[in-house]
Amino acid sequence: MSGEVYGTERPRRKRRGRRLLITLIIFLFLVAGMLVGLDRFAAGYAERMIGDRVSEQIADQNATSEKPDVTIEGMPFLTQVLDGNYKRIRIQLANLSGPAGNNRTVRVADLDVNADNVSAPLDTIRSGNGDIVAKTVTGTGIIDYPQLAELIGQPGLKLAERDGRLVGSAPVQALGQTFDVAGTAAVTVKEGVVQVRFSDVTAEGLPNVPLIRNLIDSYVQKLSVDLRVPELPLKLAVQKVEPTPEGLRFTAGADDVSLNAGGL
Repeated sequence: MSGEVYGTERPRRKRRGRRLLITLIIFLFLVAGMLVGLDRFAAGYAERMIGDRVSEQIADQNATSEKPDVTIEGMPFLTQVLDGNYKRIRIQLANLSGPAGNNRTVRVADLDVNADNVSAPLDTIRSGNGDIVAKTVTGTGIIDYPQLAELIGQPGLKLAERDGRLVGSAPVQALGQTFDVAGTAAVTVKEGVVQVRFSDVTAEGLPNVPLIRNLIDSYVQKLSVDLRVPELPLKLAVQKVEPTPEGLRFTAGADDVSLNAGGL
Protein backbone atom coordinates (compact mmCIF):
# COMPACT_ATOMS: atom_id res chain seq x y z
CA MET A 1 0.00 0.00 0.00
CA SER A 2 2.69 2.47 1.02
CA GLY A 3 4.63 1.49 -2.08
CA GLU A 4 1.71 2.50 -4.30
CA VAL A 5 1.43 5.90 -2.62
CA TYR A 6 5.14 6.51 -3.01
CA GLY A 7 4.99 5.42 -6.63
CA THR A 8 2.23 7.86 -7.52
CA GLU A 9 3.70 10.75 -5.49
CA ARG A 10 6.90 10.85 -7.51
CA PRO A 11 5.20 11.65 -10.87
CA ARG A 12 3.13 14.31 -9.12
CA ARG A 13 6.24 15.99 -7.82
CA LYS A 14 7.78 15.90 -11.29
CA ARG A 15 4.65 17.46 -12.77
CA ARG A 16 4.62 20.18 -10.11
CA GLY A 17 8.32 20.80 -10.76
CA ARG A 18 7.74 21.14 -14.49
CA ARG A 19 4.82 23.49 -13.93
CA LEU A 20 6.92 25.60 -11.59
CA LEU A 21 9.75 25.71 -14.14
CA ILE A 22 7.36 26.68 -16.94
CA THR A 23 5.80 29.37 -14.74
CA LEU A 24 9.26 30.72 -13.89
CA ILE A 25 10.28 30.79 -17.57
CA ILE A 26 7.07 32.62 -18.52
CA PHE A 27 7.63 35.10 -15.68
CA LEU A 28 11.19 35.76 -16.79
CA PHE A 29 10.04 36.27 -20.38
CA LEU A 30 7.42 38.76 -19.18
CA VAL A 31 9.95 40.65 -17.08
CA ALA A 32 12.43 40.69 -19.98
CA GLY A 33 9.70 41.92 -22.31
CA MET A 34 8.78 44.69 -19.88
CA LEU A 35 12.42 45.73 -19.54
CA VAL A 36 12.89 45.78 -23.31
CA GLY A 37 9.69 47.78 -23.68
CA LEU A 38 10.81 50.25 -21.01
CA ASP A 39 14.23 50.52 -22.65
CA ARG A 40 12.73 51.27 -26.06
CA PHE A 41 10.24 53.76 -24.57
CA ALA A 42 13.05 55.65 -22.83
CA ALA A 43 15.20 55.62 -25.98
CA GLY A 44 12.30 56.84 -28.09
CA TYR A 45 11.61 59.69 -25.67
CA ALA A 46 15.27 60.77 -25.73
CA GLU A 47 15.37 60.58 -29.53
CA ARG A 48 12.28 62.79 -29.83
CA MET A 49 13.78 65.33 -27.44
CA ILE A 50 17.02 65.49 -29.45
CA GLY A 51 15.04 65.80 -32.69
CA ASP A 52 13.07 68.74 -31.28
CA ARG A 53 16.28 70.51 -30.22
CA VAL A 54 17.85 70.00 -33.66
CA SER A 55 14.71 71.42 -35.31
CA GLU A 56 14.94 74.50 -33.09
CA GLN A 57 18.59 74.98 -33.98
CA ILE A 58 17.91 74.70 -37.72
CA ALA A 59 15.14 77.30 -37.45
CA ASP A 60 17.50 79.63 -35.54
CA GLN A 61 19.93 79.38 -38.49
CA ASN A 62 17.22 80.54 -40.95
CA ALA A 63 17.22 77.08 -42.52
CA THR A 64 14.52 74.48 -43.00
CA SER A 65 14.34 70.69 -43.14
CA GLU A 66 11.96 67.85 -42.57
CA LYS A 67 11.62 66.53 -39.02
CA PRO A 68 14.98 65.07 -37.93
CA ASP A 69 15.19 61.28 -37.69
CA VAL A 70 17.23 60.54 -34.56
CA THR A 71 18.57 57.13 -33.54
CA ILE A 72 20.51 56.43 -30.35
CA GLU A 73 22.48 53.37 -31.36
CA GLY A 74 23.62 50.61 -29.03
CA MET A 75 21.64 48.29 -26.78
CA PRO A 76 20.41 48.46 -24.15
CA PHE A 77 19.74 52.18 -23.93
CA LEU A 78 19.24 52.32 -20.15
CA THR A 79 22.63 50.72 -19.58
CA GLN A 80 24.21 53.55 -21.57
CA VAL A 81 22.27 56.08 -19.50
CA LEU A 82 23.58 54.62 -16.24
CA ASP A 83 27.10 54.38 -17.65
CA GLY A 84 26.98 57.96 -18.93
CA ASN A 85 28.39 57.02 -22.34
CA TYR A 86 26.63 56.61 -25.68
CA LYS A 87 28.29 54.85 -28.59
CA ARG A 88 26.62 56.87 -31.35
CA ILE A 89 23.76 59.29 -31.84
CA ARG A 90 22.70 59.43 -35.48
CA ILE A 91 20.74 62.39 -36.86
CA GLN A 92 19.33 62.27 -40.39
CA LEU A 93 17.97 65.45 -41.97
CA ALA A 94 15.99 65.30 -45.20
CA ASN A 95 15.64 68.29 -47.53
CA LEU A 96 17.86 70.70 -45.62
CA SER A 97 17.71 74.14 -47.22
CA GLY A 98 19.48 77.29 -46.10
CA PRO A 99 21.24 80.50 -47.13
CA ALA A 100 24.56 80.18 -48.97
CA GLY A 101 25.50 83.85 -49.37
CA ASN A 102 24.76 86.38 -52.13
CA ASN A 103 21.00 85.79 -51.78
CA ARG A 104 21.42 82.18 -52.82
CA THR A 105 19.90 79.10 -51.25
CA VAL A 106 21.46 75.64 -51.15
CA ARG A 107 19.46 72.44 -50.80
CA VAL A 108 20.89 69.21 -49.40
CA ALA A 109 18.62 66.22 -50.02
CA ASP A 110 19.98 64.15 -47.12
CA LEU A 111 22.35 65.24 -44.38
CA ASP A 112 23.62 62.32 -42.28
CA VAL A 113 25.21 63.32 -38.94
CA ASN A 114 26.91 60.99 -36.46
CA ALA A 115 27.91 62.05 -32.94
CA ASP A 116 30.28 59.37 -31.64
CA ASN A 117 31.49 58.52 -28.13
CA VAL A 118 29.10 60.88 -26.35
CA SER A 119 29.87 61.44 -22.67
CA ALA A 120 26.74 62.38 -20.71
CA PRO A 121 27.08 61.64 -16.98
CA LEU A 122 23.80 60.83 -15.27
CA ASP A 123 24.32 63.65 -12.74
CA THR A 124 24.71 66.11 -15.61
CA ILE A 125 21.45 64.94 -17.20
CA ARG A 126 19.61 65.15 -13.86
CA SER A 127 20.92 68.55 -12.78
CA GLY A 128 21.49 70.22 -16.14
CA ASN A 129 24.92 71.32 -14.92
CA GLY A 130 28.09 70.26 -16.72
CA ASP A 131 28.92 69.35 -20.29
CA ILE A 132 27.61 66.63 -22.58
CA VAL A 133 30.46 66.11 -25.04
CA ALA A 134 30.75 64.15 -28.28
CA LYS A 135 34.31 63.08 -29.01
CA THR A 136 33.74 63.43 -32.75
CA VAL A 137 30.86 64.64 -34.92
CA THR A 138 30.80 64.00 -38.66
CA GLY A 139 28.27 64.82 -41.33
CA THR A 140 27.93 64.07 -45.03
CA GLY A 141 25.60 65.43 -47.69
CA ILE A 142 25.30 65.92 -51.45
CA ILE A 143 24.65 69.00 -53.57
CA ASP A 144 23.33 67.72 -56.90
CA TYR A 145 24.74 68.90 -60.23
CA PRO A 146 21.59 70.58 -61.65
CA GLN A 147 21.49 72.76 -58.52
CA LEU A 148 25.22 73.55 -58.75
CA ALA A 149 24.82 74.54 -62.42
CA GLU A 150 21.89 76.75 -61.42
CA LEU A 151 24.02 78.43 -58.75
CA ILE A 152 26.83 79.09 -61.27
CA GLY A 153 24.19 80.67 -63.48
CA GLN A 154 25.53 80.09 -67.01
CA PRO A 155 22.88 79.03 -69.59
CA GLY A 156 23.20 75.50 -70.90
CA LEU A 157 25.89 74.46 -68.41
CA LYS A 158 25.93 70.73 -67.69
CA LEU A 159 28.00 69.20 -64.91
CA ALA A 160 28.96 65.63 -64.13
CA GLU A 161 31.61 63.45 -62.52
CA ARG A 162 34.17 61.64 -64.64
CA ASP A 163 37.04 59.59 -63.21
CA GLY A 164 36.65 61.30 -59.86
CA ARG A 165 36.76 64.82 -61.29
CA LEU A 166 34.13 67.48 -61.91
CA VAL A 167 33.62 68.11 -65.62
CA GLY A 168 31.42 70.62 -67.37
CA SER A 169 30.26 71.57 -70.84
CA ALA A 170 28.26 74.49 -72.23
CA PRO A 171 27.47 76.22 -75.55
CA VAL A 172 29.38 79.41 -76.40
CA GLN A 173 28.68 81.90 -79.20
CA ALA A 174 31.73 82.84 -81.30
CA LEU A 175 32.29 83.90 -84.90
CA GLY A 176 28.57 83.81 -85.49
CA GLN A 177 28.38 80.13 -84.53
CA THR A 178 27.66 78.05 -81.43
CA PHE A 179 30.48 75.90 -80.11
CA ASP A 180 30.53 73.45 -77.21
CA VAL A 181 33.25 74.15 -74.67
CA ALA A 182 34.29 71.57 -72.11
CA GLY A 183 36.70 71.43 -69.20
CA THR A 184 37.50 70.11 -65.76
CA ALA A 185 37.21 71.92 -62.44
CA ALA A 186 39.19 71.88 -59.22
CA VAL A 187 36.93 71.69 -56.16
CA THR A 188 38.46 72.85 -52.88
CA VAL A 189 37.39 74.05 -49.45
CA LYS A 190 38.78 77.28 -47.99
CA GLU A 191 37.57 78.55 -44.61
CA GLY A 192 34.33 76.62 -44.95
CA VAL A 193 33.63 77.86 -48.48
CA VAL A 194 33.46 75.43 -51.41
CA GLN A 195 35.38 76.86 -54.37
CA VAL A 196 34.82 75.61 -57.93
CA ARG A 197 37.45 76.70 -60.46
CA PHE A 198 37.45 75.49 -64.08
CA SER A 199 40.62 75.06 -66.13
CA ASP A 200 41.81 73.22 -69.23
CA VAL A 201 38.73 74.41 -71.12
CA THR A 202 38.69 73.57 -74.81
CA ALA A 203 36.28 74.17 -77.65
CA GLU A 204 36.34 71.79 -80.58
CA GLY A 205 36.33 73.59 -83.93
CA LEU A 206 37.37 77.00 -82.61
CA PRO A 207 40.66 78.36 -83.96
CA ASN A 208 43.41 78.75 -81.37
CA VAL A 209 44.02 82.48 -81.85
CA PRO A 210 44.41 85.17 -79.13
CA LEU A 211 40.95 86.68 -79.71
CA ILE A 212 39.20 83.33 -79.32
CA ARG A 213 41.46 82.34 -76.44
CA ASN A 214 40.52 85.54 -74.60
CA LEU A 215 36.84 84.79 -75.24
CA ILE A 216 37.21 81.32 -73.72
CA ASP A 217 39.21 82.63 -70.77
CA SER A 218 36.55 85.22 -70.08
CA TYR A 219 33.87 82.54 -70.13
CA VAL A 220 35.88 80.34 -67.78
CA GLN A 221 35.94 83.15 -65.21
CA LYS A 222 32.14 83.18 -65.22
CA LEU A 223 32.11 79.48 -64.32
CA SER A 224 33.92 80.08 -61.03
CA VAL A 225 31.75 79.97 -57.93
CA ASP A 226 32.24 80.29 -54.18
CA LEU A 227 29.58 78.29 -52.40
CA ARG A 228 28.89 78.46 -48.69
CA VAL A 229 27.15 75.35 -47.42
CA PRO A 230 24.21 76.28 -45.14
CA GLU A 231 25.16 76.51 -41.48
CA LEU A 232 25.11 72.99 -40.12
CA PRO A 233 23.98 71.80 -36.69
CA LEU A 234 26.44 70.78 -33.96
CA LYS A 235 29.05 73.29 -35.17
CA LEU A 236 29.97 71.12 -38.15
CA ALA A 237 32.49 72.71 -40.54
CA VAL A 238 32.95 71.54 -44.13
CA GLN A 239 36.35 69.87 -44.48
CA LYS A 240 36.29 68.04 -47.81
CA VAL A 241 34.33 68.01 -51.07
CA GLU A 242 34.54 65.38 -53.77
CA PRO A 243 32.66 64.80 -57.04
CA THR A 244 30.49 61.66 -57.13
CA PRO A 245 28.03 60.41 -59.77
CA GLU A 246 25.15 61.87 -57.70
CA GLY A 247 26.68 65.28 -57.05
CA LEU A 248 29.26 67.08 -54.94
CA ARG A 249 29.59 65.15 -51.69
CA PHE A 250 30.79 67.24 -48.77
CA THR A 251 32.14 65.96 -45.49
CA ALA A 252 31.92 68.11 -42.39
CA GLY A 253 33.37 67.46 -38.96
CA ALA A 254 34.13 68.71 -35.49
CA ASP A 255 35.94 67.33 -32.43
CA ASP A 256 35.09 67.51 -28.74
CA VAL A 257 31.72 69.13 -29.40
CA SER A 258 29.72 70.30 -26.39
CA LEU A 259 26.20 69.23 -27.27
CA ASN A 260 24.88 71.67 -24.68
CA ALA A 261 26.46 74.57 -26.55
CA GLY A 262 25.54 72.97 -29.88
CA GLY A 263 21.87 73.35 -29.09
CA LEU A 264 21.05 69.91 -27.73
